[in-house]
Amino acid sequence: MLEKQDLLQGSVPKKLITFALPLLFVNILQSFYNVADMLVVGQVVGNTGLAAIGNASKLCYIINSVCIGITTGGAVLIAQYKGANDKNGQREAFRMLSLLSLVLSLLITAVSLITYQPLFQMMQIPADSYQNACDYMKIICCGTVFVFGYNAVCSVLKGLGDSKAPLFFVGIATVINVILDIVLVGPFKMGTVGAAYATIIAQGVSFGIALFYLKRHNVFFSVTGYKRLIPQGDMLRAILKVGLPTAIQMVIANIAYLLVAGMLNQFGTSVSAASNVGLQINTFAGMPCWAIGQAVTAMVSQCMGAGQVQRARHVLKVGLFINVAVTFVVVFCIQLSAHRLISLFGSTSPKMIEEGVLYLRVCCGINSLIYAIMYTLDSFAIGVGAAGIAMINALLDAVIVRLPMSWLLAFALSMGFPGIYYGQAASTVLPTLVGFLYFKSGIWKRKKLIQTAPKEEFQ
Repeated sequence: MLEKQDLLQGSVPKKLITFALPLLFVNILQSFYNVADMLVVGQVVGNTGLAAIGNASKLCYIINSVCIGITTGGAVLIAQYKGANDKNGQREAFRMLSLLSLVLSLLITAVSLITYQPLFQMMQIPADSYQNACDYMKIICCGTVFVFGYNAVCSVLKGLGDSKAPLFFVGIATVINVILDIVLVGPFKMGTVGAAYATIIAQGVSFGIALFYLKRHNVFFSVTGYKRLIPQGDMLRAILKVGLPTAIQMVIANIAYLLVAGMLNQFGTSVSAASNVGLQINTFAGMPCWAIGQAVTAMVSQCMGAGQVQRARHVLKVGLFINVAVTFVVVFCIQLSAHRLISLFGSTSPKMIEEGVLYLRVCCGINSLIYAIMYTLDSFAIGVGAAGIAMINALLDAVIVRLPMSWLLAFALSMGFPGIYYGQAASTVLPTLVGFLYFKSGIWKRKKLIQTAPKEEFQ
């Protein structure tokens, strides 16, 4: 049976943690796709392979950002209709999300195949890693339709209150990805190309299982329904009202990482590989934060659809407390084991390991606690339908602080690559302030994607 939680009643801390835990494991397993590629390639190919996949992953994150951002718009809309108990609205929102996902996946595939080489040249990927990065990226681009499809299905389920089924889908895909990584990169000696094939095959399997699950449980899934896939302007606008700013927010963040990678690449293969490994570890450190933020978005969306404004406020406060506490524990553990974690990726170069440890010391510390607050506030804004706030914060983070400060410290003030690390660490303060001021303003209380009669408030 479809596992749906009632997010509108009961203990907020209990509901939030119960909903977030499966999402945490989903995030970990999804991220493990790329980490598995890097671990296997690092052991077999070496630093050139690490630098190639690390740089290519920046573009993969941009593609994934568009997929996740747009489908988040569908998740929020469906969750608000769920809160309002409007089943027809849920069904129509799902159909329009499916249509939008198909069209955009084809468009993004074409654009990414045309642009990845110029972008790699702009990033100044080290010459010994460039061709490996191109070979990897060409194959990854062709799997975009699977990424879009999987995220569309999972956004629907999360909007309905089911965070467990996506864990099952991605768990099977991760096992397939790891096995294929080991076989294709190792015995078949396909290098980075083998890692790319392993990833897209795993994504395809994940999407196929997700579709089968929807059909079996009859979640808005019928052949006759899809014969009526006629574009509905109001639904598409509602999805894009949240989905487009969310996608832009995530794309801006990942473009910033891409440009920062370009700066770091100027310091050679060792720094490039070290910072990419550090980023992967830092990404894992952010997994609990993201899971809690996604749970906040889902719960707040249903609360706003049901007119439970005070419960939505309570969800944010609980989410902030849990997120900061969990992030503190994660950061503390990473700082204790920084050397060991960097060494896991197969490099025997003491210089590369020290450069990776420095990345973690600077970029996975107090700034991570501030990031946890920022991300929770952004997740709240997305849940109420004000994704533009999160987009503005992404601009403040990347364009106003991260990139200018990284360049200033590294090059103008001659601090070298550590200056880039410090520039990244300082980037979350201003967006956090903006998110807090938006919440305190109370404007969000009148922000909703759908119109329903007021419901009884949460006490």
